Amino acid sequence: MSQFKALGAVAALALGLSAASSVQAGEVFGGVYAHDVTFIGSVIGVGAAGREGGADFMLGLRSDRLGALHALGSPQAHIMVSANSQDTSHFAAAGLSWPIPIAGKLYFRPGIGLAYTTGKVNLPPTNVPGLTPAEFQRRLNLYNTRIDFGSKVLFEPEIAFGLRLSEKVSVEASWVHLSNGRILGHSKKNQGLDDAGVRMAWAF
Repeated sequence: MSQFKALGAVAALALGLSAASSVQAGEVFGGVYAHDVTFIGSVIGVGAAGREGGADFMLGLRSDRLGALHALGSPQAHIMVSANSQDTSHFAAAGLSWPIPIAGKLYFRPGIGLAYTTGKVNLPPTNVPGLTPAEFQRRLNLYNTRIDFGSKVLFEPEIAFGLRLSEKVSVEASWVHLSNGRILGHSKKNQGLDDAGVRMAWAF
């Protein structure tokens, strides 16, 4: 239960940010993502473990652009939750993103936030003397099938390219990354997660 309380705390923090900004509009978004992909990290040099699978189903809310943060370019605040189809690493995140027009109805959306994951942290090592065969196999299986995030609290950078289909509806090709950046937590582990997928957004 403590994990889900922490997920709720992250969501409540972002909702408070939106409420404090006198938000008059916003949008809801949802999408489907491939979980723990490795092809993006190989291109941009951001590591992903490539040890978990399945699909992630994400649902979130964005505020209207925050005029109170005009010095930061009036970003939108967002909150989102992500559930994995194989019940491995779920997460909730809160942060800011900036829709930047490219041409016509096309736009670019970089973002940054903080996330909390229910995934594994500090997996037990396999190179410990005296392990029974069963315990060694259990640890080896964890090593091969689970991400070791190194911290429950993680950075959540993201990038999306979007197309406005109408005044109210947009579609975005999106990449979401989770990592402690070797800054958060006290572990040297930083295996990270890359999710790639498509999401739809509906303005209120």
